[in-house]
Formats: sequence, structure tokens, C-alpha cells
Amino acid sequence: MELIFLGTGSGVPSKERNVSSLALTLLQEQNSIWLFDCGESTQHQILRTSIKPRKINKVFITHLHGDHLFGLPGLLSSRSFQGGNDLLTIYGPTGIKEYVETSLQISGTHLTYPLQFIELSEGKLFEDDTFKVYCKKLHHGISSYGFRIEEKDKPGELLVSKLKEKGISPGPLYQQIKEQETTILPNGQSIARSDFLGPDKKGRTISILGDTRRTGTNTEFVLDSDVLVHEATFNRENEDLADQYFHSTTVQAATLAKDSSVRQLVLTHISSRYQKQDSQDLVREAQSIFSNTKLAHDFFVMDIPTKK
Repeated sequence: MELIFLGTGSGVPSKERNVSSLALTLLQEQNSIWLFDCGESTQHQILRTSIKPRKINKVFITHLHGDHLFGLPGLLSSRSFQGGNDLLTIYGPTGIKEYVETSLQISGTHLTYPLQFIELSEGKLFEDDTFKVYCKKLHHGISSYGFRIEEKDKPGELLVSKLKEKGISPGPLYQQIKEQETTILPNGQSIARSDFLGPDKKGRTISILGDTRRTGTNTEFVLDSDVLVHEATFNRENEDLADQYFHSTTVQAATLAKDSSVRQLVLTHISSRYQKQDSQDLVREAQSIFSNTKLAHDFFVMDIPTKK
């Protein structure tokens, strides 16, 4: 599991930062990729990574401002030419279905795969064998949402030494014991899986918020996240501008991370007013509140290791 930041700017692209897009790669977990927002030129950014568009099977649009979705029609079209045949599900605020279907219809674009649209409302979006995904409405000029992705706990390691003590030799039976609640041994004895597994491996939690003003109501939603991805459109001294335009500052994002006991904060959605030489100042502002903070840049890759 890793995060690949495809665009980390806000409003308009700059020479250093494209507009918003973030990929969560789940190739080992589900052989898929989830995309969060799809600003203009996202498909161009993807060309500079190892991402295969046909692996993208879910797209989450936080809100309908152009810097978060103007790249979507182009990406959907190109996916048809790049071997994409499987269902793609698009999650977004009310209007996302109309936007996509109108764009494709007017441009005469025909996709080789089915699309499914799910318009957002607060609460659990879906649950599968591996993940539970929730969304929450944020405080922005238009409807904007954050997403919380919770990986389910995994069974612990097989206690090989304990099995050997019981006279069970290594072999295909080990896999059977790990996969089934109870196993009948060749001698007819029944054993319980729970007696031969170590503690469950805790799942990982990632919270990705769309554009938002600072608000304490987000604390519980991102609580105990392993990674929190949060916008930091402005620096500390531009707090008034952040409030006026329904955005957050570096310090406000860091304060949320601290109050929510997250383990890692990643700042993104940086205003084009800040140049490369300003990056250290921005991250230092946040680190003065929450030390484990990183400032994302385009093509920044963050590995999220399995918990031990």
C-alpha cells in the first residue's frame, strides 16, 4: 500500500505543482488502484509513474471545483485505449454523474467498460473483504468531502513451533489450518485455528480530506489515522485568506493532526503563491505544532507499511 501524489497544487497549475490528484495503490491487497480527485492533466502525470490506468477501478472526487475534476473525462477516455475493460466506480458529490455523462456525450466519447456512479452522503460508503470506507462532509464553499479508509485486521502468523510440538509437520495442512476455523487432522482430531495463530495484525487507516476550512468537527473522523492527507493552501500569516476562501493553513492542518492523535501528516494543495524556496518554511510551520509532518510534492511516494 502506498500513496502517489500526482498533483499537489491548488487552484491553477504551476511549473512545480499540478492540480489535485492522489493515487492509493492497493496492488498487493486487491490488485487495484484508487484515485482521489482528478485535476487537469492527471493522465499526463500518470505517464511519469508506474500506474496503469486499467488498474484504477475506483475514483473518489472530493468536490466539484475544476482543479479537482477537469482531468476526469480525459482519463476515462484514455483508459479505454489502455486495456481498461472492468467496471469503474466514481464516487462524488451530487452532480458528478451529470458532469461526466455530459462531457462524454458532447465529445462523442464511447467507453469500452461500464461506469457506476455513487453520489456521496455522510457515513459508510462501502465495505468489502479488506476495507471499510467512510465519508464526511467538510466546510468548504461547495459540498466537499473527506474519506477515511480503514483496512480490516488480518489473522496473525501461524505458530509453527506450537504446531510442531503437537506433532503436525510442515506441509499443505499448515495453509488449511490458517484458512479454516477448525481443521480435521489425518488422525481424526479436530483443532481450532485460534489456538495456533498469533495476535491479529492491525489494519492501517488513511484519511484523505478535500478542501476545507479548519473545523474541530473533523477530529473524530480522522482519529488515530496512520496517515492524514490534509490541504494547506496557505501559510500561517494568511489565516484570514484561508478563512475567506474556505481553506486551511499549515498550522491549522497540524493542529488537527495533533488533536486527532494521527501518526503522520502529509500537507498538499499548496497555493501557487508559494515557490520551491518556500517549502521548508511551510513544513517548519506545521512541524512546530506536529513534528511528524511531510510536505508533499508532485510524484512524492509514501509507503504505508503493514503494522507489526
